[in-house]
Amino acid sequence: NRVFNTPLSEQGIVGFAIGYAAMNCTAVAEIQFADYIYPAFDQIVNEAAKYRYRSGGMFNVGGLTIRAPCGAVGHGGHYHSQSPEAYFCHTPGLKVVMPRDPIRAKGLLLSSIRDPNPVIFFEPKILYRSVVAEVPVEDYTIPLETAEVVRPGKDVTLIGWGAQVNVLMETAQLAEAKGVSCEVIDLVSLLPWDAETVVESVKRTGKAIVSHEAPITSGFGAEVAATIQEHCFYNLEAPVRRVCGFDTPFPLVHEKYYLPNKWRCVEAVFDLVAS
Repeated sequence: NRVFNTPLSEQGIVGFAIGYAAMNCTAVAEIQFADYIYPAFDQIVNEAAKYRYRSGGMFNVGGLTIRAPCGAVGHGGHYHSQSPEAYFCHTPGLKVVMPRDPIRAKGLLLSSIRDPNPVIFFEPKILYRSVVAEVPVEDYTIPLETAEVVRPGKDVTLIGWGAQVNVLMETAQLAEAKGVSCEVIDLVSLLPWDAETVVESVKRTGKAIVSHEAPITSGFGAEVAATIQEHCFYNLEAPVRRVCGFDTPFPLVHEKYYLPNKWRCVEAVFDLVAS
């Protein structure tokens, strides 16, 4: 009785979930594709995110979690491949999370459901069929606001989230074959995000690359790059590089050219090292 289908109305799904959470209940709403989360934008940004603030702390919808599969999948085209995380990272009152594998997906989803704030949980849908892991059966959680150093290194810091972390791991392996040591950081949580871990890494390596599938202009990578520049200015040996999707609608036929794959990323690594 607690799991049921709804009419295909994103604003209705989220609006219902907000009302349910406002009654001190746990609500997990699913938007089947993140590309279709936009009709619910007003409900998320103007209602869920501000519920506690506008009531002076009398009411809240902290029991709300919104699941939204996102990103490229190989055949989704412009309506089933978008990565809209940056839109919501500009909204105080929300938390935004994106896992990179099944183990993190379970732990982070449980943390999101139990967090006392509304959380948007983006699920890179390519992971549904491309990544396999032995997920623990028991209950466990993973902290939402702590980045993870997935691979230590000393020459270049590679920063990503979601499925792009796996691309950066492949990039680090290619770079290692040429004698370049890359540190890979999974941000895990985008709002809030763990700037301290990133800054500490970049101060050691002196070089940084931020990579995500979403278009480069005003993508969340710009926030990361600006923070690195602000706190690591005297440690940087080269400008912060962004390797991202292009400023076009997501192309079906040309997806392989649009995505920031390991070849584009490793080219940026070698350019930074040579600069």
